[in-house]
Amino acid sequence: MLDNIKGLKRTHYCGELRKDNIGQEVVLMGWVAKERNLGSIIFLDLRDREGIAQVVFDDTVDKNLFEKASGLRSEYIIAVKGKIRERSSINKNIDTGYVEVLAEELRILNESEVPPIYIKDDDNVAENMRLKYRFLDLRKPSMQKNLKARSKFYKVTRDFFSNEGFIEVETPMLSKPTPEGARDYLVPSRVNEGKFYALPQSPQLMKQLLMVSGIDKYIQITKCFRDEDLRANRQPEFTQIDLEMSFIDIDDIIEVNERFIQKAFKEMLNIDLEVPFNRMKYQEAMDRFGIDKPDLRFGLELVNLSDCVENCGFKVFESSVENGKSVRGINVKDGASHYSRKNISKLEDFVKDFGAKGLAWMKIEKEGISSPISKFLNEDSKKKIVKKMQAEDGDLLLFVADRDKVVYDSLGNLRNKIAQDMDLIDKNEYKITWITEFPLFEYDEEEERFVAKHHPFTSPMDEDVDLFDSNIENMRAKAYDLVINGDEMGGGSIRINNPYIQNKMFKAMGFEDSEIEEKFGFLIEAFKYGAPPHGGIAYGLDRLMMLFTGAESIRDVIAFPKTQSATDLLTGAPTELDSNALEEVHIKVIK
Repeated sequence: MLDNIKGLKRTHYCGELRKDNIGQEVVLMGWVAKERNLGSIIFLDLRDREGIAQVVFDDTVDKNLFEKASGLRSEYIIAVKGKIRERSSINKNIDTGYVEVLAEELRILNESEVPPIYIKDDDNVAENMRLKYRFLDLRKPSMQKNLKARSKFYKVTRDFFSNEGFIEVETPMLSKPTPEGARDYLVPSRVNEGKFYALPQSPQLMKQLLMVSGIDKYIQITKCFRDEDLRANRQPEFTQIDLEMSFIDIDDIIEVNERFIQKAFKEMLNIDLEVPFNRMKYQEAMDRFGIDKPDLRFGLELVNLSDCVENCGFKVFESSVENGKSVRGINVKDGASHYSRKNISKLEDFVKDFGAKGLAWMKIEKEGISSPISKFLNEDSKKKIVKKMQAEDGDLLLFVADRDKVVYDSLGNLRNKIAQDMDLIDKNEYKITWITEFPLFEYDEEEERFVAKHHPFTSPMDEDVDLFDSNIENMRAKAYDLVINGDEMGGGSIRINNPYIQNKMFKAMGFEDSEIEEKFGFLIEAFKYGAPPHGGIAYGLDRLMMLFTGAESIRDVIAFPKTQSATDLLTGAPTELDSNALEEVHIKVIK
């Protein structure tokens, strides 16, 4: 027969007990984390969300209570009443390690079967098991800590933007399918046969309409949904800090957001950041780091060698330059001894995943240059390469020759891999930069047309507007991303607020008038009635929480995440529906 809580009121959380509480009578409630029966005395660790307290049951004090406590097992839920005393053996590893509770009353509120996973941080259990039994996994101190940190960050965010005059507005979860992004999650309508809603990939259009409505400063912490291939820092449903401002330019948005990030780092990590942050144009980031979200905590910058190899004698390099491609490399300092030929072959396989046909290399050694391509290169070209790459004895030089996109992708990702391989990254350092002046368009080879680099509501740079009719591939956007330690934490832009320019944007992407009207007619219509200059930014809250908690996976900062195949192991979602449920929403499944 289980006990009940009637008549008892919890006075403290387990993790709150300190020396100042000695002599006080307390009531604690929680889960049995561990129990040790020494024959005449039982030591029990009681756990709740704030930590662990040691509870003592003494046979010489109360035999009946001791006998009842002898039946306790891990994860039983109990209530204990007793007095706090100083511990005879101090445990300095926990905050409550100086005191213990001598039990005077015990109530067993619920029992537990043997858990399928250990409730401790170093359990080394497979992630699939953790996700299947997430309700147990969340009892672990590290997961409780992450969720409490997340809750704190919500408050920090809301307090900051409220003090800045932002108004929190909820936007719809059921909206219109949007082209030009990731795949939408679609929701069939029961009352409108054959029609579908989409779950929002972002509140983009709604927040722009709020600016047309005169809200002026909008903020929302909201769920967003994207049906896309997943990686360690992506989820099909994720949380976004979404904001928009009117009557501003880029500098206004950057200024308020730098103060927000400064405040967040102080509150979450007790780190004082200096503002303003560094700014780097997109093209500089690509030329130096091969990637538009560069990790600035280490070197390994790309070097353009195209001018050094025009007549080098090595056909692969020469033909690349002749055909308008490029030859670039990175200098891995002291890399000659770190990477054997076998390991270099692994690096070659790595860059092939990014489209490179191969990876050329040189080891700079005291005896000279060791390289499979050395015999093809004339001496003058070798000297130019060594000089431009500032190579010294012990260095490893790595080269890719191809279209700029392939070269950037290959070497940009390779430099990140090498930094991890050689332990070049200081995990306690935070390097922050804004990436600005992104291309407005990028060419989609599958669709054989230009698409928006960010989204089709991003404003072009003023001086590039005239290029709509002649040279859209060179148009730049009033866009900006905030990059911290090689991760894009937020991105935004100044929006188009002129219906004429918005139409030009859609036309440049290949939209017909009928398509524009069908998909975006409501936005164009709104712009006709006075849309102020406006812009905003959206942060990936889950990614920021990975940064603030040091989590390796985004799944460790979300209470109930999905797997990399977008499934929920806890509930079994997604599931099949019976024919009646499908018929109600006018759907037939074709297998």
